[in-house]
Amino acid sequence: MDEIATTARILSEALPFLQRYDDQIIVVKYGGHAMVDPKLAQQFARDMVMLKVCGLNPIVVHGGGPQINKMLDKLEVQPEFREGLRVTDEATMSVVEMVLSGSINKSIVASIQQAGGRAVGISGKDGNLMIAERLTKKKTDPATGKVVEIDFGFVGEPVKVNIEILETIMKSDAIPVIAPVGVGVNGETFNVNADTAAGAIATATKAKRLLLLTDVAGVLDKDKNLISELSVEELPNLVENGTITGGMIPKVESAAAVVESGVEGVIILDGRVPHSVLLELLTPHGVGTRISRAGA
Repeated sequence: MDEIATTARILSEALPFLQRYDDQIIVVKYGGHAMVDPKLAQQFARDMVMLKVCGLNPIVVHGGGPQINKMLDKLEVQPEFREGLRVTDEATMSVVEMVLSGSINKSIVASIQQAGGRAVGISGKDGNLMIAERLTKKKTDPATGKVVEIDFGFVGEPVKVNIEILETIMKSDAIPVIAPVGVGVNGETFNVNADTAAGAIATATKAKRLLLLTDVAGVLDKDKNLISELSVEELPNLVENGTITGGMIPKVESAAAVVESGVEGVIILDGRVPHSVLLELLTPHGVGTRISRAGA
């Protein structure tokens, strides 16, 4: 009876959160260890189905870096890096699209349907969902002092998101599962960073929340304790004083841009924690770092 009472209490405590997110769009960037661990993958699929059944509208945007690297190694495609970023040439792009839009996307769709839900797998190319342009960066050549442009090949940056296809899928009571492959104005295929794609889709759909599943707990303070809430106004100082460092800097900067574009909150959370999405959305304390406007 104690166990039954505990279950009833937990369900009851979730009610105000279910009311808060009723009929709201929740974009989840799915990647890292959560996607390659079979048990976590199964739990994630069940959690997406539960959100849908409870009246939320989840949209899944997935990555696939480790799987792409594994396939490139298998096909003996030699990687090239510029400024720490992988250059995506035509041969590499073919592999990226095959892995992201093919095996990974359809595996996630199958898992959600196995859990009792309905899912439709698409890429950013379908229905011109995600229009992208070639990503370039400028750098000063130390030898000549001239500013040169660095080309990363078929690496893209979203410039427009057409959400009609997503609205159609959600109205049919299904969960969109999106591979971050964009299309250029001339029909080119672009590899888009999954975090960036998820942010663009969250902005375009006016999502209530964007959840970024990672392999870290969230943003940590200098004593390695989780910071549960941050405002966009606090971020520059935390970067300047060395609290936020390394790969977390572009992640929080991207999150801040999404918040400034109108998304109420972006949460960086540990996808290795079982049911992390449900814990974040449906419990009082959450499990990650929420980035929002001051006072939001």
